[in-house]
Amino acid sequence: QVQLVESGGGLVQAGGSLRLSCAASARTFSGYNMGWYRQVSGKEREFVAAIRWNGGNTYYADSVKGRFTVSRDNAKNTMYLHMNSLKPEDTAIYYCNAVEWPSMQAMFGYWGQGTQVTVSS
Repeated sequence: QVQLVESGGGLVQAGGSLRLSCAASARTFSGYNMGWYRQVSGKEREFVAAIRWNGGNTYYADSVKGRFTVSRDNAKNTMYLHMNSLKPEDTAIYYCNAVEWPSMQAMFGYWGQGTQVTVSS
């Protein structure tokens, strides 16, 4: 199975920026559409952003549109999430997964450890 390792989270003030990374173990990474999800304790995990296998198309949740940008480097088996103009409501654990297009449902039945993003007001 493809191992997914998220990193890049941290504590940032409102209005600040972070870049998250999702490193995949398999060379088959380039064949998957990939997505970012986030979860707040006590709430369901929600979709954030997705990118096609070749980077040719992206899709965003309304709550992050215009502030977040998803990208990928298939040569490095890595996907990124560039987060700008962060808000306290962006505070969550962020996860990556392969994504079913266009439903944006996570494809793999497992998750990595995630990376914590905390935005202070």
